[in-house]
Amino acid sequence: MPRRSRRRPRPAPGPSFRRNNRIRVPEVRLIDEEGEQVGVVPTDEARRRAKDAGLDLVEVAPEARPPVCKILDYGRFKYEVQKKEKRSKSSSSASTLKEMRVRPAISPHDLGYRLKDGRKFLGAGHKVLVVCMFRGRQMAHPEHGHDVMRRVAEDLGDIARVETAAKLMGRRMSMLLAPTSAAKRGASKSNRPPKAKSAPEESAAAKSDLPQETGPSEAPVSQPETEMAPKAVSQPETETAPKAVSQPETETAPKAVSQPETETAPETGSDS
Repeated sequence: MPRRSRRRPRPAPGPSFRRNNRIRVPEVRLIDEEGEQVGVVPTDEARRRAKDAGLDLVEVAPEARPPVCKILDYGRFKYEVQKKEKRSKSSSSASTLKEMRVRPAISPHDLGYRLKDGRKFLGAGHKVLVVCMFRGRQMAHPEHGHDVMRRVAEDLGDIARVETAAKLMGRRMSMLLAPTSAAKRGASKSNRPPKAKSAPEESAAAKSDLPQETGPSEAPVSQPETEMAPKAVSQPETETAPKAVSQPETETAPKAVSQPETETAPETGSDS
């Protein structure tokens, strides 16, 4: 029958701290639960103080002589340590090196795409290594590569600075760009977690998300009618006198026809 191998379980990732009965040194430098220095005390006494406080005795600085131990909640302490490591890891990985490759005879269209990617990397807080690759007879004209590098530095000059100038090594010309303070501020704002809502805001949002309970509809309470003033009695209209009947117009006499004027006889001269 084959012999089964007994392997020890792998320790959990992250830093490990000795605590309570695993601390084997005779005496330790103790820090109590209030954060005050107690001094060098026997390990048994420090363990007894931690037990009386309902907490753990954790060795926080094992390289010291004697080692430094603190009375605290081990679960919470481990969570804070892991959170701190995660934060430091994210800050260190935020400044990685990205590479952007170009050619001495690159077209403006292709260069625009490379600049768009480089702007994205710099905006995220990364350094960008611009590499210009030469082929064949292109090595006879290195000034073309310098022209491309100068165009890249000018187009990205608003968010980047030249940390290492363009240098030709073999068939590769490289230039290192680093993000400016303005680009770093933009990257920190984009990576910042959203602001947590306060308790009143969360409760109000939860209430708004819940369906409104509709109870039995209540009949509206009728308000007592106020006594209205009696309406004024309309008086009967008085009979108006009949209008006078218009008499038909009488025929007017025809106008007299004017007689033509008779010619008068010429006056005779007086006898002399």
